[in-house]
Amino acid sequence: MDDLTLIQIDRNVKQWLHQARTLVLTKMAERLTVNEKSSRKDLVTNVDKENEKFLITKIKNYAPDSHVLGEEGFGDQINREKGWIWIVDPIDGTMNFVKQQDHFAIMVALYIDGQGVLGYIYDVMNDELYSGGPNLGVFKNDVQLDQPANTALADGLVSLSAPLLIHDRFNLLQAADESSGVRVYGSAGIEMIHLLTGKIITYVSYLKPWDFAAGKILGETLGLVTSTIDGQPLDMLSSGFVMVATENAQRDILPIIGQNG
Repeated sequence: MDDLTLIQIDRNVKQWLHQARTLVLTKMAERLTVNEKSSRKDLVTNVDKENEKFLITKIKNYAPDSHVLGEEGFGDQINREKGWIWIVDPIDGTMNFVKQQDHFAIMVALYIDGQGVLGYIYDVMNDELYSGGPNLGVFKNDVQLDQPANTALADGLVSLSAPLLIHDRFNLLQAADESSGVRVYGSAGIEMIHLLTGKIITYVSYLKPWDFAAGKILGETLGLVTSTIDGQPLDMLSSGFVMVATENAQRDILPIIGQNG
């Protein structure tokens, strides 16, 4: 794909995301319909569903041969990485959206034949759109981001999902203790933003493709490492325990996880 085509796609996706933000803010002023999915802590709202339908419609109209994987199930059934695959999370951090009306994101990613091309994470309430990819660089709105420092575990803050900490999965309490401290934000998108901007150095959680697809593209463009919990390559269509980190932080954490018995 040539750079001109890439820039055109990028321009279109940004336009869709700004429209999606307007949709979300409008719906937030109305009464939300909130339902449980797998549990009382796994929520979906009418806004999640409407936003996903909106984004999928935009994608399909623009690139009809694309396939779309959406969190709320309005996209396609995808079992291989062939062709253009868009991955959409219409509201990432739905619990925050419902309880706080803050700290949530819209995320879109484009993969072509399994390779990350473009990623977008939109911090809706702060109107901050993080976007880009390996051929464009990474931007916060119109400002290009520098690569975050390659900080070691002892010198940085880490973000570990609450269930992993509460139950001390993978020996992560030790990793937390050896870090400078722990922060938990409750949204993969917001966690990824903090990684991109160097506010944290590691994020570990159970993630599905729509949770990590955009962050993987943006993070790797800035020199971060995305892998399974034990440091193996990450399949873009798989779900599991994921680590996104600086190279040095991953180097420090993997031996600790390896002690998990």
